[in-house]
Amino acid sequence: MKRTKKTKNNLKRGIILSVLLLAMLSLLIKVYFDTNTFKINREQFSSVKLEADKELSVLQITDVHSRLFGEDNERVLEKARELDADIIVLTGDLIDRKTEDLEIAFELAEALVQVNPDTYFVTGNHEHENPEKEAFLAGLEKRGVRILSNEHTQFEKDGQLFNMVGVNDVSTNHEDMSSAFSNVDTDKYTILLSHAPAVIQKYPEVDADIVLSGHTHGGQVRLPFIGALVAPDEGLLPELQKGVYPLGDARYLYIDSGLGTSALPIRFLNQSQISLITIQPEQ
Repeated sequence: MKRTKKTKNNLKRGIILSVLLLAMLSLLIKVYFDTNTFKINREQFSSVKLEADKELSVLQITDVHSRLFGEDNERVLEKARELDADIIVLTGDLIDRKTEDLEIAFELAEALVQVNPDTYFVTGNHEHENPEKEAFLAGLEKRGVRILSNEHTQFEKDGQLFNMVGVNDVSTNHEDMSSAFSNVDTDKYTILLSHAPAVIQKYPEVDADIVLSGHTHGGQVRLPFIGALVAPDEGLLPELQKGVYPLGDARYLYIDSGLGTSALPIRFLNQSQISLITIQPEQ
């Protein structure tokens, strides 16, 4: 009887240990998958400012932090070619604050311009905190990226005019909203590129139809029913994490959770991503 009881106890311990090991292995596989593969997130918005049968597609890439997805980021470039968006926007933190070798970011930027010459960039906090900031920005311009530094431009798609406004990073107080929006005709559909989504907290009446941001990484590590545990500038259980946030008056904030990582080099329940955003006329 004693031997049988001991055998049963050993069997139970073995089963428990096996379940724990399997759970740990599954967790590690999920972390690896979320960190090292990426998905395409698709969002649609509509506006009365667009004429009938007009449409705009925007590929947003953010918070790369000098990560590589395939040799020379070929997996990202392959998807960019496949999606064939009307414009590409890079909403900051292409590099990390500690990045010394800028070539990974330069090669990605140059290749994206070859995919689509209409490629725009705004700075993130990591660009401003990197000692090679000026060399980096000069390198992007040399490769054909249009940097919007507290300024705006207009572009046309199928006869429809759009405003593209870009501000320097809000989280490091480098923005100048007055300069960025000076003489902007907001009767036209207006896109604001702001690395930090806190722009809508600091300037709640911002006159943009859509604000495209990054910065939060979606928290990097998320839990079921809770979401992000922490995000930059927001602390624990942040209000602004990722996804779509209605701002009222047919205005929206969209936060892309990005491709890279910072601080902890992992993601969990928060797969890396790029976004295809489609803007359509109001039905």
